[in-house]
Amino acid sequence: MRYMLLICATDKAASPPPKAEMEAMVQGHRRFADELQAAGKMVHGERLRPESDASRVHFKAGKRQVMDGPFTETKEALGGFYLIECDTKQEAVEWAKKIPLHEGGFIDVRPIWPM
Repeated sequence: MRYMLLICATDKAASPPPKAEMEAMVQGHRRFADELQAAGKMVHGERLRPESDASRVHFKAGKRQVMDGPFTETKEALGGFYLIECDTKQEAVEWAKKIPLHEGGFIDVRPIWPM
């Protein structure tokens, strides 16, 4: 079964970490992706651009409405994802525990409906 590991932050207004800390985080993600690849679990993964570059499509009052970011009504920000293939949800959770995070970050582990 496929699982989406969604990398989130609780305080999107926080200032970015120092350059050295950010580089260490990027290196940690490279190592994690390499480990997923070696285990045959990786399907795909990407870092997302900031909300200021995003658009959101709402369906409201029978119409679709488009809003450009940043989205002030949300306190959490989605920063990236890994799409992985695992035999069980617990296995996906164990992989999620290895993802490098900043303080206040969290990972949502979401099973994907088979098509």
